[in-house]
Amino acid sequence: MEDGYQNRTAFIKGAKDIAKEVKRQASKKVGRSVDRMSDEYSKRSYSRFEEDDDDDYPMQGNQDGGYYRGDSQAANDDEGGHSDSTEGHDEDDEIYEGEYQGIPRADSGKGSLAGGPGSMTAGAQQFRDIGVSEAERRKDQEELAQQYETILQECGHGKFQWSLYFVLGLALMADGVEIFVVGFVLPSAEKDMCLSEPNKSMLGLIVYFGMMVGAFLWGALADRIGRRQSLLISLSINSIFSFFSSFVQGYSTFLFCRLLSGVGIGGSIPIVFSYYSEFLAQEKRGEHLSWLCMFWMIGGIYASAMAWAIIPHYGWSFQMGSAYQFHSWRVFVLVCAFPSVAAIAALNAVPESPRFYLENGKHDEGWMILKQVHDTNMRAKGHPERVFSVTTIKTVKQMDELVDIGTDTPVWQRYRLKIMSISQQIRNNILACFSPEYKRTTFMLMAVWFSMSFSYYGLTVWFPDMIKYIQKQEYDSRTKTFTKERVEHVTFNFTLENQIHRQGYYFNDKFLNLKMKSMVFEDSVFEECYFEDITSTHTFFRNCTFVASLFYNTDLFKYRFVNCKLVNSTFLHNKEGCILDFSDDFNNAYMIYFVNFLGTLAVLPGNIVSALLMDKIGRLRMLAGSSVISCVSCFFLMFGNSESGMIALLCLFGGISIASWNALDVITVELYPSDKRTTAFGFLNALCKLAAVLGISIFQSFVGITKAVPILFAAGALAAGSFLATKLPETRGQVLQ
Repeated sequence: MEDGYQNRTAFIKGAKDIAKEVKRQASKKVGRSVDRMSDEYSKRSYSRFEEDDDDDYPMQGNQDGGYYRGDSQAANDDEGGHSDSTEGHDEDDEIYEGEYQGIPRADSGKGSLAGGPGSMTAGAQQFRDIGVSEAERRKDQEELAQQYETILQECGHGKFQWSLYFVLGLALMADGVEIFVVGFVLPSAEKDMCLSEPNKSMLGLIVYFGMMVGAFLWGALADRIGRRQSLLISLSINSIFSFFSSFVQGYSTFLFCRLLSGVGIGGSIPIVFSYYSEFLAQEKRGEHLSWLCMFWMIGGIYASAMAWAIIPHYGWSFQMGSAYQFHSWRVFVLVCAFPSVAAIAALNAVPESPRFYLENGKHDEGWMILKQVHDTNMRAKGHPERVFSVTTIKTVKQMDELVDIGTDTPVWQRYRLKIMSISQQIRNNILACFSPEYKRTTFMLMAVWFSMSFSYYGLTVWFPDMIKYIQKQEYDSRTKTFTKERVEHVTFNFTLENQIHRQGYYFNDKFLNLKMKSMVFEDSVFEECYFEDITSTHTFFRNCTFVASLFYNTDLFKYRFVNCKLVNSTFLHNKEGCILDFSDDFNNAYMIYFVNFLGTLAVLPGNIVSALLMDKIGRLRMLAGSSVISCVSCFFLMFGNSESGMIALLCLFGGISIASWNALDVITVELYPSDKRTTAFGFLNALCKLAAVLGISIFQSFVGITKAVPILFAAGALAAGSFLATKLPETRGQVLQ
């Protein structure tokens, strides 16, 4: 009996000891948690929400993109050193790092990834079926899209969106400026660089090639590294090489700089529309994306006005000998870089797209930006007391491969692996655009983008060329012809222009300090004549004979004498420089600026109408209807037989077709999910620039030959585009994927 009593006493004592030990261990764990929370709170800064690398914040137990703190620092108690690894660390006791800043946990279930109860083992997770993971990711994206639309409704449309509107508008304006720069500087640059016709054609097209590459490159990168960061890099490249192109002297270096400038600005359109759409609620999206298009028009007006004000003023120039010249057209190129520089400065004040963060599992950053949008709009509307009520945000499950490159891996190899990883992700995104789910949509959009770009860019370049051709015809109709005239002992010291002299005889005549413009001498004889300080343009001597004549300080080079005989004639101190013919008529330059100014300004009514009706009649009706009307307007081009008539038709076509472009931009943004949006938009915009190159090349080849072929090409392309547009799905009223 006594032994039983002792055993029972020992058992009770042991149980009490165990209870005391459990209580002591629990107290120590709570103390360590409080200490960790205090230390983290004192050290915490908002640098986390800058564009830093994810590696700076090691995560543990990432639940659908939500962040949980993984603290490996040892916490010592009064009785000795202990660590979580030796104390049976439990993840449920961790403190969520966002709680220190009032950020709610991500909406995710516990234990879906490694580290939580019920999670799969590392080996099973590694070999998990890709199809199942992709299905889960797609489901997460659909849930996020619905919730994100609700959040944007709560945030409202106000000061934040309008501020972003003007910032992104500057980037779109820079794209509009880039289109016109080369066309405006060619009449002046061709003299400085001595450009032949093939060189001028290449310079005109090189910008489109650059923009084609840039649209594809930056559009794809924006889905991987972020909209804001990609736009900053692309605009920086545009600004740098636009600046360099204003100073370089040679044709090859200028061509190279304009190519890279085009590569930089090529990312503007795909990124800007995708970026802005992710801050717009469904009922505002079509309208405000259309308003954003107005900045492209403003860019064209800015370029035309600056060209008009700067280029004709050759007083704005200097030169250092004959090797370095800085004429007024270079000042114009420099001024055209200002919108891009202004956009870069303004972009530093706006955040990244929260949708991009949430799609990439960055819950805290996305939540903070959405809260910023809400608070900014509420303060501007006079309701600062309204609190951002969102407590949970869905984040998308990530499928990126984690590669352990080790701490001793060389820096260059780390960058190589990172570039390879991004390239693979971009490739997967492009292939996803042609997956069964999106294949039909992608091919339809490709056809619509190509047909519209082919006709629009082809006609907009064909119009000015046709105006020049009409001007030339009118100029030729005023040509004066002189036959068998005999001129002796006469001094010519005035401009000779637009004349043809046949079978003339000139004896002891002097041609001093004059310009010869479009002068032709045929089957004539010049005997004992003196030519001094002659400047000539489009002037030729055909089957003429020069006897005992002297040429001093002239630009009458050898190629101007066609089948001529020179007997005892001498050339002294010929002018140096380019030996090609250029027009020095400033009226032609002013006409180019004026025509483009009117053509750009004419799109204003179309922009306003499309913005007001986009959300009322739908994207497809706007796109198809505008394309059909543009197609019909092409046939009026047959009646454009005068300069003023062609200008009026150019304005009509531009004002109608802009509505279809706005609708196409909106529908392209809305047909693709967020993680593929800029990739698809960039690919389609690159195709657009390729079609522009083809359209310009084909349409220009028919100038002066026939009007019928370009008109039929343009009308046929627009008709095909409007028909295919009706086969696209309507996106009005749909949640942004």
